[in-house]
Amino acid sequence: MLYSFHELAYQSAAPFRIGAQMARAFWTSPFNPMADTAIGRTAYASAELFENLTRRYGKPDWRLETVQINDKPVRTEEQVIWASPWCRLVRFARNLGDLRRARKPTAAPAVLIVAPLSGHYATLLRGTVETFLQDHDVYVTDWENARNVPMLEGRFDFHDYIDHVRTMIAKVGPGAHVVGVCQPGPPVLAACALMAQDGDPNRPASMTFMGSPIDARLSPTVTNQLAEERPFAWFKSNMIHTTPLPYPGAGRRVYPGFVQLYSFMSMNEDKHVDAHRRYF
Repeated sequence: MLYSFHELAYQSAAPFRIGAQMARAFWTSPFNPMADTAIGRTAYASAELFENLTRRYGKPDWRLETVQINDKPVRTEEQVIWASPWCRLVRFARNLGDLRRARKPTAAPAVLIVAPLSGHYATLLRGTVETFLQDHDVYVTDWENARNVPMLEGRFDFHDYIDHVRTMIAKVGPGAHVVGVCQPGPPVLAACALMAQDGDPNRPASMTFMGSPIDARLSPTVTNQLAEERPFAWFKSNMIHTTPLPYPGAGRRVYPGFVQLYSFMSMNEDKHVDAHRRYF
């Protein structure tokens, strides 16, 4: 029910959000003599803050059509190498002619960047991808939002996650390097271990984990402590909710993004409140 109430609150706020947008435009109009007064700036700040807090933020663009390599522009093409209902394997193919002009070898080691499945879009790793493009043939996992996957596609659990990672490593090919960023560390490690056990010729040349909790017992955080204090049943009843209509995945049990956001913000609540106060 929480997910349904959240959607109801968002839809109910639509008229007020439109009003806030109109107020923001009114108090920044060059034809409004009150715009530069204390009252005008306060009214604008109130409208801006309300609009930002109630707005839906879509998936950002990669904006990697061109990257700078050796101070030369090199064009890239976004290619979907493999896809399932849950993920797209995206390659950023560098233009060979531009690479020659940049005095870079056209053949480069492949690297698969495994972005987190949940929490944010893969495009948050734009800077990481751009840096790797200097010397690598870059692939990245672009996960689908679970609420957009119809129930007919079945479930997606930890074992499916491992299978997806293993499949994508194989699609990249033998000798590739794998980088797991944050949350995908354990499934990446499991997939690579299974490939090694099976003697898979596509197993990666190296694994790198960035900010990933391989052993959560070390350097425990507030999240680790909460996991130790609560039973699994508590997380299932408080963190997992049913996707409502009109999403394509209506009826699917998910860990909603807004719950994730509120959970992380609650760990530093004062910091976020102060940030909004300063922004106002």
